[in-house]
Amino acid sequence: MHSIFIDGPEGSLECLLSEPLEQHKEPVKRIAVICHPHPMFSGSMDNKVVHTLARLYRDLSIPVVLFNFRGVGASEGSYAQGIGEVDDLAAIVEWLTQNVQPTELELAGFSFGSYVAATAAMNMQQDPRLKRVILIAPPVHHFEFQSYANHNCPTVVVQGMADEVVPPEQVIDWVDHNESPIQLVQMDDTSHFFHRKLVALKQNLLDTLTS
Repeated sequence: MHSIFIDGPEGSLECLLSEPLEQHKEPVKRIAVICHPHPMFSGSMDNKVVHTLARLYRDLSIPVVLFNFRGVGASEGSYAQGIGEVDDLAAIVEWLTQNVQPTELELAGFSFGSYVAATAAMNMQQDPRLKRVILIAPPVHHFEFQSYANHNCPTVVVQGMADEVVPPEQVIDWVDHNESPIQLVQMDDTSHFFHRKLVALKQNLLDTLTS
């Protein structure tokens, strides 16, 4: 992975790129940006689920950007209740726009990161570059996800059915009452952090995205 710092709203954001995109000699068509879990509960871009998503995109030949939200790792600033973290993601997208100019974008996130990704996707509703959103264990019981009902971007939601943090039945109910094009992947006997299920998580997503 290629380490760089990108200017964010509250200072530098620590990032990892699967390749040095700003030096890419060929046009990069599609790029994915992955958001990590809650900063107040040790969430960072080093999270195993985040890196599982990065390996998924590697298998799909899609370059990926990981980054630490403000106040995490070497990123400057402090936790901002999700609002500032959405702005951090917007800064990453803007950097890609200015330096790489991708024609297609994907957003993905795990737990708190899925809230950030979903909110950013709503803000990008009119952006034709946004092609897909992946939400892993979205905390619909704790953060505002209802407005996503009107989103028109293809979305994949993965939910562990033994999740001890996010109530699976609330995620299923949210998907069932959502008018957006959401594909739900349920994983039996799977906890919130996908312990011993990371290989299965990647394979389930790969099967879903390539079917």
